[in-house]
Amino acid sequence: MAVSEILAALGDDTRRHILIKLKEGKISSGDLAAALGMTPQALSYHLSRLKKADLIYETRYKNFIYYELNLSILDEVILWLEHLKEEPR
Repeated sequence: MAVSEILAALGDDTRRHILIKLKEGKISSGDLAAALGMTPQALSYHLSRLKKADLIYETRYKNFIYYELNLSILDEVILWLEHLKEEPR
């Protein structure tokens, strides 16, 4: 995944709030919308941007879709940022 897409997804306050909520664990899209006070349509837009950046993933169980953080992508971003902070040789 391109770092630019990840950083673009992280650049939005709403998407960062979604990620903070997902830090608590797996949650259904309906419960996530209710917890954030968003319409399902608005949430769907932000979730699609986060999925495109591979920051979250979804699992389906019967008629429900659950979302979780993709921690491996977050680790890659942290490593990239740490590399950026390194002193030049």
